Amino acid sequence: MGEFIKLIVAIVNELHDIVITLMYSLGFSVTDKELHFWVIGLLGMAGFIVVQFLFRILANWSITSISFIYTLTVLLVVVFAIEIQQKITGRGNMEFADAVVGLQGFIVLFIIYVVIRLILIGIRKAHKSVTNKSDAK
Repeated sequence: MGEFIKLIVAIVNELHDIVITLMYSLGFSVTDKELHFWVIGLLGMAGFIVVQFLFRILANWSITSISFIYTLTVLLVVVFAIEIQQKITGRGNMEFADAVVGLQGFIVLFIIYVVIRLILIGIRKAHKSVTNKSDAK
């Protein structure tokens, strides 16, 4: 996990230097705060447009899919925060595998939830069709 975070930090640092060099070569002098404002702002808006498009499609299919994606996203943040906290405090081991296993737990329990929900929907539909056939006679 520590190596994974170091890799991400190295990539972000390289991108940071590239963007600053590019901005300087174009004649713009930006502070670190201004750079963060524009880069995070633009990344956020691009992400929003993609998410808005996908969630509109998913909303027509099932609100459950949107709830799953939102919950998974929040869990990703929580899991990595826990792992980073373990590294800082020295309590527990900071491992990427811990994060993966934690998320697997959510996915397995969610699949069980979906199966139970599909069974209940099937029972309701079967009951409704039997009731409708007996009412038609």
